[in-house]
Amino acid sequence: MQRISSQACFGGRQEVWSFDSEVLGGEARFGIFLPPQASEGPCPVLWFLSGLTCTEQNVVTKGGFQAHCAKEGIILVAPDTSPRGEGVADDDAYDLGQGAGFYLNATQAPWDAHYRMHDHVIDELPAVLRAHFPVSDAQGITGHSMGGHGALVLALRHPGRFRSVSAFAPIVAPSQVPWGHKAFAAYLGPDQATWAAWDAVSLVQTASERLPLLVDQGTADPFLDAQLQPHRLQAACDAAGHPLTLRMQEGYDHSYFFIATFAADHVAHHAAALRGA
Repeated sequence: MQRISSQACFGGRQEVWSFDSEVLGGEARFGIFLPPQASEGPCPVLWFLSGLTCTEQNVVTKGGFQAHCAKEGIILVAPDTSPRGEGVADDDAYDLGQGAGFYLNATQAPWDAHYRMHDHVIDELPAVLRAHFPVSDAQGITGHSMGGHGALVLALRHPGRFRSVSAFAPIVAPSQVPWGHKAFAAYLGPDQATWAAWDAVSLVQTASERLPLLVDQGTADPFLDAQLQPHRLQAACDAAGHPLTLRMQEGYDHSYFFIATFAADHVAHHAAALRGA
């Protein structure tokens, strides 16, 4: 464990750490906001999974979550979006390779050597947190775009693990849109039957837990029609009787201005579940 940075922030500390990840086969970084309440004892955790091209820095510097998490006594954890470094497979395109891990475990060469972001977020990083930080067992998860996909999928794949879930402009049906087609074909191979395990719209249909979903989506998002398609999630939830609050936010785009605007709502959503309210 190596602390990269630490700054006072809303009475707590905003830090970035790195460690040698066995799962990813190299250095892994994550951001962590420790609210003032963390100095007194364990606090619940809210995971934030970022989108394509991002690192842990995007939400740390632009998301505006710290003030809200300080108020609620919630630790915010922001993993990186993929394995990185020399020897890690990559692609010249922004939507495949480093910065585009899609929070799954790749099964196809050369990606399977390092691209195991699912195991990193679900198993490895939580163990690191328990060993080094005052975290409680209460966890919520949120994310943006590719990270919104990750938040929904990880919550649906692991019933009972998270007490709350939300997403900002998520890729809800990667099996049916270009971003997902490209990434899943590379990471998982051509057999589309294997893709359903990483697709929120598919997972909702057989979910054993009805954890309420909160999704915010901007109407001015340039990726809305081609890549995000929240209507597919609405239809799947309606058919399965799965609780979903889908809020179409007029005039908002895909940027962190959109995320920061509604960060307080999402933290409140998670706080109610994490604090047992």
